[in-house]
Amino acid sequence: MFLVLVTAGWIVSGAAASPDVYELQLGRWERASLAGRPLPSPDAPPERIAGFFAGLTAGQREGLARDYPLVVGNLPGAPVSLRYRANRRALAEARDAERERMHDERLSATGQREAGRLMHRFESMLAPGRQILSFDPTGRGRAAEVFGDLATARRISLVVPGVDTELLTFEKTQRKYTAPSGMAEALYQEEQALGPGESTAVIAWADYETPPGLGMSAATAHLAGAGADRLLAAVAGLPGRAPVSLFCHSYGSVVCGVAAPDLPARVTDIAVAGSPGMRASDVADLETGARVWAMRDEDDWIGEVPHLEIGPFGHGNDPYDADFGARLLSSEGAEGHSGYFTPGADSLRNMALIGAGSVNEVSCAPGVESCAPLDPCALIGGL
Repeated sequence: MFLVLVTAGWIVSGAAASPDVYELQLGRWERASLAGRPLPSPDAPPERIAGFFAGLTAGQREGLARDYPLVVGNLPGAPVSLRYRANRRALAEARDAERERMHDERLSATGQREAGRLMHRFESMLAPGRQILSFDPTGRGRAAEVFGDLATARRISLVVPGVDTELLTFEKTQRKYTAPSGMAEALYQEEQALGPGESTAVIAWADYETPPGLGMSAATAHLAGAGADRLLAAVAGLPGRAPVSLFCHSYGSVVCGVAAPDLPARVTDIAVAGSPGMRASDVADLETGARVWAMRDEDDWIGEVPHLEIGPFGHGNDPYDADFGARLLSSEGAEGHSGYFTPGADSLRNMALIGAGSVNEVSCAPGVESCAPLDPCALIGGL
C-alpha cells in the first residue's frame, strides 16, 4: 500500500515530487487504446468526447470508468450518469487513501488531522443520492455537484463561486449556504418552490482553481482566465439544449466576465452577486447576447473596494453601478458578502426566478424603477 500511495501522489518522498494520481491516470489514458483506436484527448472538444462515447458499448463505457475514473469523471461531453459513477469510484479511492494517511506516523499531527478532514469530506460526498459531476482530489481540489436531473431539465442553473473554494470548503455544516454545494442546493430548492414539479437542474460548479484568500491572485485575472476556459468547456459539455443561467459570486463573476464573449447562445442570463468586476467597462464590453444582472447587499464590503483595472490588476468597472448597464436586483436579506444564497433573501428568490425563466417577476434594487424585460416578446428565445 505504501508504494501505491507514493506513486499515486498521496505521499511525497525524495527530492522530486511524484506524479499525482490524476496525472498518472491521464498518462495511462493517453497511451491506451480501445478496439485498436486511441482514446480521445481529454482536451478534445466536448462534442468529440460525446461522439466517442456514443460509439461504445455499455460494457466499454463502464470499463473506461472503472480503469480511469478521474479521467472519465472529469470529461465534459462524457455521459453524465457515467461521470457520476466514475466519480463515486474516484471518491471511494481518495477516501481510502486519506484514511490510511490519518494513521501514517511519518506525517505530523497537523497532517494527520488534515487527512482526517479530507476523508470525512470524501465520505460525505459519497452519500447516497449525491451526483458528483467532477472531482479532482489533487492540490486544493476541485468538484462540481448536480441537483436535479440534467438529462431532463428544461432549464439549467450553474453557480460559480469565488475565493477560497476548494474541496474542504465545497460544503459546510455551519453557514451551509456560503459554500458552493449549499448555494446550489438552496437555489434548486427555491426554483422548485416557485414552480413545484418544474424540471430544473442546478450545478455547484467549483471546478476551477480559485484564489486562496484576498491576496495578489485575487487582484488579477490570471486564475479567472484559466477558470473561464474550464467554464466554457463545462457549458459546452452539458447535455441537451436547455437554456443555461450563470450565477457568479465574488471572484466567480470575474470568471464569468472573462468567459462571456465566448459563451454559447444557450446561456441566456449571467447574474453576478458581490462582484469585484467582470474585466469589462460595461455590459457592451462583455460582448454577450445574454442578459446581465447584478446585485449587492448594502452590508457587502465589496462595495468599498475600488473598481478599476490597471494592467493585470483590478477587474474593471462596478457591475452594480448604473452606468455599467446591468439589470440591478434587490438583495434584501442577503447578510453581507457571503449571504446571497440565504433562504428568504430577495437575492436568492431573484436568482431562482431567473433560473426558472420567470424574469419578469424579479424585484429591482432600491431606487431602480425597472430591471425586468417587461415585454414578453423581449425574452430570449421566447422562453
